[in-house]
Amino acid sequence: MIDPVLLRETPDVVRASQERRGASVELVDEAIAADAARRAAISGFETLRAEQNAFGKQVAQAPKDEKAALVAQAQELAARVKNAQSVASDAEARFAEVAGAIPNIVLDGVPAGGEDDFVTLREVGAIPAFDFPARDHLELGELLDAIDMERGAKVSGARFYFLKGVGARLEFALVQLGLQRALEAGFTPLITPTLVRPDIMAGTGFLGAHADEVYYLERDELFLTGTSEVALAGYHKDEILDLSAGPKRYAGISTCYRREAGSGGKDTRGIIRVHQFQKLEMFSYIDPADAEAEHERLLALQEGMLQSLGLSYRVIDTAAGDLGTSAARKFDVEAWVPTQDAYRELTSTSNCTTFQARRLDIRQRGDDGKTAPVATLNGTLATTRWIVALLETHQRADGSVVVPEVLRPFLGLDVLEPVA
Repeated sequence: MIDPVLLRETPDVVRASQERRGASVELVDEAIAADAARRAAISGFETLRAEQNAFGKQVAQAPKDEKAALVAQAQELAARVKNAQSVASDAEARFAEVAGAIPNIVLDGVPAGGEDDFVTLREVGAIPAFDFPARDHLELGELLDAIDMERGAKVSGARFYFLKGVGARLEFALVQLGLQRALEAGFTPLITPTLVRPDIMAGTGFLGAHADEVYYLERDELFLTGTSEVALAGYHKDEILDLSAGPKRYAGISTCYRREAGSGGKDTRGIIRVHQFQKLEMFSYIDPADAEAEHERLLALQEGMLQSLGLSYRVIDTAAGDLGTSAARKFDVEAWVPTQDAYRELTSTSNCTTFQARRLDIRQRGDDGKTAPVATLNGTLATTRWIVALLETHQRADGSVVVPEVLRPFLGLDVLEPVA
């Protein structure tokens, strides 16, 4: 949820954010009205409750012959207090509903517009060129006996697959490399749950505009997560963190699930857009004053991974209308995919400011003894989709693929050879 004080004192900031996202500006006025009604209802309830407490003392001290009449008045007052409490509760719920529908306030400098209105910050690395007809990642994966889409579909349906042999080993090698980099950067590794409760999923902002992407197990009232960010954000729910020694940084390893609702016939070939994949996710809890610097730090770790893997890429500043509910700013890192003659997203990193922490009640205690929400950030350091760019970028004419040097200690191979 956005900061109620920000909504109350600087509503134009919230309106401007909604405009840049292409979202409802009228919702801001609804939230302001709901906040006023909420505060008025709470004030009315507290006034009546104070009156009830004072009257209770009067009843206790009254002479016996006056008590019967006073008790009747006390009962009437108690009924009014109960009704006022109900009104206040309803007003609280209404405000939470309306304000909770407002996405995070975008940061200054984030481009306005939709999916195509991003700003390219930089392009790194030479575009790969081949003196032979390049094969796409699926053809290479089948030559290497590394990817089996046919049996994946047979077992689980469309957009499922098996990684086999060197394909499975390559994924593990990527995760191990990413984990090594995360450990060197001070992240604590976690293997996270992939099923979470509704309050955790809602708290991270994944039940808003993109709720149709999420798998829900109705019988168990649990959601399958599309990223370990969800479990990592919920890890410190309802806690007051001690950040005096620095941020809390975690690296979550998990299987991820996405319905890919609405994607239609897009990216049906290979493992670019699938329902299940592995991911190593960085997650930081930090003082809000240091959040933007931490965002750059996460981005640098991602770029370092892609550079060491010999991948050409670009970094884009995602436009406001293409941000998720929780993100105030998001950088996407897109690698060049030769057979598509295009950059495709491999990883992203988001600054969620205090949005998730407010929803999940995660705070820190300041020097003055008061508590305030922390900031949360996330960023992917390795995922299954990286295999696409790796195979296509490092392929050779005979269908073999050169293994980047940094992966060789984890993979135990210098070259992936076609299987006869």
